[in-house]
Amino acid sequence: MANAAVTVMLMLIIAVVAATTEGAQSTSTQPKWANKLKTRKSMTSSETVTNLHFYFHDTVSGKNPSAVRIAQATDTNKSLTLFGALLMVDDPLTETPDPNSKLVGRAQGMYGSSGQQEFGLTMAMCFAFCDGIYDGSSISIFGKNPALNLVREMPVVAGTGVFRFARGYAIARTHWFNIMGDAIVEYDVTVIH
Repeated sequence: MANAAVTVMLMLIIAVVAATTEGAQSTSTQPKWANKLKTRKSMTSSETVTNLHFYFHDTVSGKNPSAVRIAQATDTNKSLTLFGALLMVDDPLTETPDPNSKLVGRAQGMYGSSGQQEFGLTMAMCFAFCDGIYDGSSISIFGKNPALNLVREMPVVAGTGVFRFARGYAIARTHWFNIMGDAIVEYDVTVIH
């Protein structure tokens, strides 16, 4: 009986030390652009909710574009919505709207103009992070982006690393754009992982 009590006491001490050490490590490398939130009752006890806030810099013009057209339909250039245009992207994700602010990751993937009557994009994008505890982790977005709307919502369908088994949603708001098609988009992403 005494051995069982000693074993239980040692396990409790180890659990407390491990939890304290884990918490100390994650707060020391927790970037400013990401916040862990409290879990909801409908989630399992091992799941975490994280809110990410960053800016997506999509450059289609100039000498070094981060988004390039890789395919188009025969009539794409005749369409007011550019229906059928497909672009491959490797866009920087930064902490603030300033393109020279801290790089937190890259948006890599593609988007295509998928609306014939109204301008809308279908996005297949991986947001690969390179900062703090999220370095090497990614989330995947796949869905409709009605880019002319002030606020758009897209689904988070998967993730890797810290975000393994991720699900959630991304809220996008255009911060700035020009007539060439370049844009800076603010993202607020809520991820359950």
